[in-house]
Amino acid sequence: MSYTYSPKPEKSAKVIGRGLRISPRSSVTVCRAINGKHVSKGGRLLADILARKRSLNGKYYDNCVSTIADLLKNAEANAEAKGLDPSKLMIHASSHRGYSFRRPRRFKMRGQARKIANVQIVLQER
Repeated sequence: MSYTYSPKPEKSAKVIGRGLRISPRSSVTVCRAINGKHVSKGGRLLADILARKRSLNGKYYDNCVSTIADLLKNAEANAEAKGLDPSKLMIHASSHRGYSFRRPRRFKMRGQARKIANVQIVLQER
């Protein structure tokens, strides 16, 4: 899978989460909320949502926000390893629907479909 946003490699850090067990629809909402923000503001927004101080459209999206916050921390670590300035980093986040699979449990629940999301986060130095 290729990245949807590809800036100059020497001024950016990337991270991708494939096959995450989060709702694709919720992950799109959360990615749109942090897209285009500085890393500090985006991380603070995710922390406030987890602490239930703020909400997105009246919802908290706990599972999705915690997963995307972990990916953002990984992207920050990648940027630090590359020697990028953390005060100049902007977030470019996108989420896409992954594969679906059927739940192979008992007979009544056999038809339930579980959905998977793929999340990409690129931090670019401005």
